[in-house]
Amino acid sequence: MPKINIVVEENTVRADVFLVQALKGQGFDISRAYLKRLLDEKLVAIDGISVKPSYKPVYGEVVIVDLPEPKASDILPEDIPLNIVYEDENLLVINKPCGLVVHPAPGHYTGTLVNALLYYLGSAGNLSNINGVLRPGIVHRLDKDTSGLLVVAKDDTTHRHLAAQLADRSMKRIYRAVAMGRIEEEITVAEPIGRHKKNRLKMAVDRDGRTAVTHFTPIRVFENKVYGRIPPHYTYLEAALKTGRTHQIRVHLAHMQRPVLGDVLYGPPNQPHLPGIVYSGQVLHAVRIGFIHPVNGQSMVFETELPDYFCKIIEILS
Repeated sequence: MPKINIVVEENTVRADVFLVQALKGQGFDISRAYLKRLLDEKLVAIDGISVKPSYKPVYGEVVIVDLPEPKASDILPEDIPLNIVYEDENLLVINKPCGLVVHPAPGHYTGTLVNALLYYLGSAGNLSNINGVLRPGIVHRLDKDTSGLLVVAKDDTTHRHLAAQLADRSMKRIYRAVAMGRIEEEITVAEPIGRHKKNRLKMAVDRDGRTAVTHFTPIRVFENKVYGRIPPHYTYLEAALKTGRTHQIRVHLAHMQRPVLGDVLYGPPNQPHLPGIVYSGQVLHAVRIGFIHPVNGQSMVFETELPDYFCKIIEILS
């Protein structure tokens, strides 16, 4: 079973609440009920001692969580609608909606893109196994509240080829976003990204992090006419990923003090409310993806329109 090590950065709330958030920051989206079960089964130790869910970890303590190995039977097919842009015997290109989690995590096995893929492909379908039973077919991911295009591999050979294109930066991924603030010129941000030193839910620009490069192209700058004057401007922009770090676009824009509209993790906690529209999460959409087909060698490019809520935001700001 995988062992997850967490260093407590500050005095905090009870262990079950704290660990659900801390584990989510490391990519494990588990429920509080499942975390309580781990605590009851003594699979969580703080400084080597098993604790109750009500225990409050303090600064400097080290938490070790033994997560049981997932079982394939834990991930069930679910009839969740999929917007399939392209499909052949080797891969699929899917337009993921905002709010859909890409893959299950221990203790949270339902309502994800993977559950939907298992249902769609049925018993005769296949997905690559390189990323294990929790992430079958998943070559790369989008955050829950980021919408847009991603590619799914049906076999291991296809997965390896697509993963290699990600690694050598030949896979092209273009996003659209609305940033809070003014960006008037094209800019390439080359700032390394690593785990935030204090908040394990976040990433941050870090000299000791991994190389991260994003190219931003402004499309239109809007004067704020709909929500006081804070921020005074918004920028509708395009972002081209040259690398693929966790939360990369969101981190780089926040580093520029131009966070993505709706991003409560990297932007201000009290987000501007645009009248006449309800939306959830960051206004960020993967609008284009390009790669070489791993089997036939064909250059493939796919584009998708902006979702309705995104178009409405642009209309309101205009």
